[in-house]
Amino acid sequence: MEWVFRSELPIYSQLVEKIKLGIVSGELPPGTRLASVRDLAMEAGVNPNTMQRALQELEREGLVFSQRTAGRFVTEDVSVIDTIKRGLARQQIESFRKAMGELGYDREGIIALLKEEE
Repeated sequence: MEWVFRSELPIYSQLVEKIKLGIVSGELPPGTRLASVRDLAMEAGVNPNTMQRALQELEREGLVFSQRTAGRFVTEDVSVIDTIKRGLARQQIESFRKAMGELGYDREGIIALLKEEE
């Protein structure tokens, strides 16, 4: 995974988003064992406490689970992954619609433009 951070967002939330994208895109398939907090933090160049916070957030969302002595794993519940994926897609669509609206396009205009691009 490539770790590139933007200054306008907290690092932990960017870590959450990056790992989440890895999961929903299939880069981290269901059941995959994640590297240790320390290893992930070193790879990303962040404090282990920051990585720990990000992983706890992913656990809270149900995308990652812990096994006491074995580490953390990507959920095997594909319905959870699909729900998160659809939510992320909706956010992207809304962002796109807003940007296109600022350019003066309405829904029909956006659809027509997309059809031209096929």
